[in-house]
Amino acid sequence: MSKVGKALGLPIVNARAAGIDIGARIQVAAVPPELSADPVRTFGSFTADIEAMANWLVSVGITTVAMESTGVYWVPVYEILEEHGLTVLLANARDCKAVPGRKSDVNDAQ
Repeated sequence: MSKVGKALGLPIVNARAAGIDIGARIQVAAVPPELSADPVRTFGSFTADIEAMANWLVSVGITTVAMESTGVYWVPVYEILEEHGLTVLLANARDCKAVPGRKSDVNDAQ
C-alpha cells in the first residue's frame, strides 16, 4: 500500500496551539511552522519579555498554549498569557520527562 499524501505523526487536534517550556531564566515557545517563518523563539523571564512572547503568540494566531514548568516559574507566564486572551494549559514537568527523545528546551517546547 502506498502512503503518498498521508501525514506522518500524530493527528493535529488544535492547529492554533503553541508549546512553551518554562525555565527560571528563559521561556522557549514553539508554534506550528505554518504560522511563522521563525516558529521557535526564546524569551527572557522579565515581565517585558513575557509580554513580548504573548504579543507574538497572538500575532501569529495562537489561541491555546500548553506549558511545561518546574517550580513556580509558570505563574507570571500563565497570568500574562491569560490576560492576552489565550487559553493556557499547564503540564506537570515530571509527567513530561518520561517522553522519549526530549533533550533540550527547544524540543520540549515543540
